[in-house]
Amino acid sequence: MNAAKRREIFERLKVHIPEPTTELNWATPFELLTAVLLSAQATDVGVNKATAKLFPVANTPQAIIDLGLEGLKTYIKTIGLYNTKAENLMKTCHLLVEKHQSEVPKTRAALEALPGVGRKTANVILNTAFGQPTIAVDTHIFRVSNRTGLAPGKDVLEVEKKLLRYVPSEFKQDAHHWLILHGRYTCIARKPRCGSCVIEDLCEYRDKVEL
Repeated sequence: MNAAKRREIFERLKVHIPEPTTELNWATPFELLTAVLLSAQATDVGVNKATAKLFPVANTPQAIIDLGLEGLKTYIKTIGLYNTKAENLMKTCHLLVEKHQSEVPKTRAALEALPGVGRKTANVILNTAFGQPTIAVDTHIFRVSNRTGLAPGKDVLEVEKKLLRYVPSEFKQDAHHWLILHGRYTCIARKPRCGSCVIEDLCEYRDKVEL
C-alpha cells in the first residue's frame, strides 16, 4: 500500500468519525487507567457498568485502597478475571500513592512498571489521557492493519511500529481510535461489512464480501 492510499484512508475515516474516542467512560487519568486495566478480555459495555458503580464510591488510588481487596471485588465481580484484575489494580494504587503522589505517570517506563500495565495499556493512557501520538494495537487494530494492507505485521509490536511510520503525522493522535472503531463495527472479525465500508475501494483485502 502506498502513502497516498494510506492518507486517503485516514482522510475518509476522519470524515466518517470526526471526533473518535474510547468507548470506556472516564473523567480523570486514574479513571481511564482503572477502566483499561479492567477491560482486558472484557467488553467496554461490561466495564462501564462496573465503573458506573465503582467510581462514585472510589475514583482515586487512596479510595480504592480504602475499599480493601474484597471490597473492590464486589464492584468488579461481573468482569472476567476480576480476581486478578482486582489484585493488580490494588497493587497499582499502592505504587501510585507511594511513588507518584497518587498521580498517573506520563511516561511509558513508569506506566509499564505498574502491575497489569503492558505496552498496549500504556499506549492507551499516553494517547487518550495525555494527548501523545501513540497507537495501542489491540485485536481490532491488528486485524484491520493486516487485512487492509495498511500496516501488515506478524505481531502487535511490528504492526505498531509500522503504523507509527506510515500514518501521516496529522492523523496519529486519532489513528488508534479510528482503527479500533472501524474494526469493531465495520471490519469485523468473522464477516467484514465490506459493502458499507467507507474505505472499501482502498482496502487490499482479497476476499471482500458484499454486505
